[in-house]
Amino acid sequence: ILWGIHANALAYSMTTLGAGMMNSIFNFYYVKLFLNRYKISESAFHIAQVVFMIWNAINDPLFGYIQDNSRLKCCARRQFSILYGAPLYGLAFLLPWFPWRHYQEGDWVCGLHLIVALCAFDGLLTFVLLAQCALFAESSTRHESRLQLIKYNQVATLVGNEFLLVVDMRNTTCPQGKCCCNTNNFEFASLLVFSLQTHSLRDVQVVRNFLSHKYFLRQGYFAITGRQEHDTVLYLFILYVYILFFQCLVLLSHASLKKFGYYRIILYSFYYEGVAAAVMCLLGQEHYYLLAFYVTTNMVIVQASFSLFNLPLADIVDADLIKHKRRLPLSSMVFGTNALFTKPAQSLAPMVVFTILNHYGYYNLNNVPDLHDAMFYLVCLVPLCIAVLQILTWTPFSIQN
Repeated sequence: ILWGIHANALAYSMTTLGAGMMNSIFNFYYVKLFLNRYKISESAFHIAQVVFMIWNAINDPLFGYIQDNSRLKCCARRQFSILYGAPLYGLAFLLPWFPWRHYQEGDWVCGLHLIVALCAFDGLLTFVLLAQCALFAESSTRHESRLQLIKYNQVATLVGNEFLLVVDMRNTTCPQGKCCCNTNNFEFASLLVFSLQTHSLRDVQVVRNFLSHKYFLRQGYFAITGRQEHDTVLYLFILYVYILFFQCLVLLSHASLKKFGYYRIILYSFYYEGVAAAVMCLLGQEHYYLLAFYVTTNMVIVQASFSLFNLPLADIVDADLIKHKRRLPLSSMVFGTNALFTKPAQSLAPMVVFTILNHYGYYNLNNVPDLHDAMFYLVCLVPLCIAVLQILTWTPFSIQN
């Protein structure tokens, strides 16, 4: 500890910082890049998304099994997995920004380019961050130590997510991906800082979007209020105000975590999610300010609570190690199996939203009243149904730290 800063935790947070910067930029720009600049056909785009959805689900347990059972040092040792995976992860980030040839509208090569870019980026992201997840579970069984690591991780996540706002203000169109490529040097360096310095610290990437409906809420807000997403800076400002609030909520909740434990805090968030959705549905969409408050607070509470989900997953790793008397914990397998169920939600949610939006004429704003009604009930009923399922599945959870 130097100047009140835990050196290992700081080194680890650099991986979170680099990954957060690359993920936010990649996910925000790749759709715009392939649709607007490369003119990919709609069918090729959907095929790429389906392939990516399948790969996104299976690569976590696949890499988890490899990391827990391989004898290769680059796979078996968590630090080396990050050290060797980080350079490839940085290179995969650059794949979308360089076209393979001069694309004509509807070019099939463009579709193949998108599939390769998505699968390579997500595969290497998974390889690096699974090793990071395993480090968290294996570093210490002390609850206080894990809370300290979460605190450092949340600060890095906050900075990494906010970086997209800075990039977009510099170049909102990103015509040739120049601004994105220029940031890659710093992001790559951040990943390597952790790879080279971390020898005793083990931390975890925050498990996000577990049965998440953030995409529904975000798209629904603009559809219900009749706002367009053409003003990118305004949209980013609204999005990152929400991110700032939920990150600060996590940072300030450590006293409550020590007092109540993660089990009750997560359970209370489920009840809030369900009750808030039911009340908003009864009030109706005419109350715009209440609707905006509901959407914002729902995203904040849900994201803040699920950023704590690394704690029960780490406890599952500990319990499995003791129960089955294993020589080494199956950390990567536990986190990888969890992602097998959570990641498809991230792919399906935007696809469902866009399908419904197009069905009600969102692109040309045809039949606006019906569009508003559909999205309003989607914003209310989807979280309500998910909250009920979450309460039913989370209540019997037996490991309650």
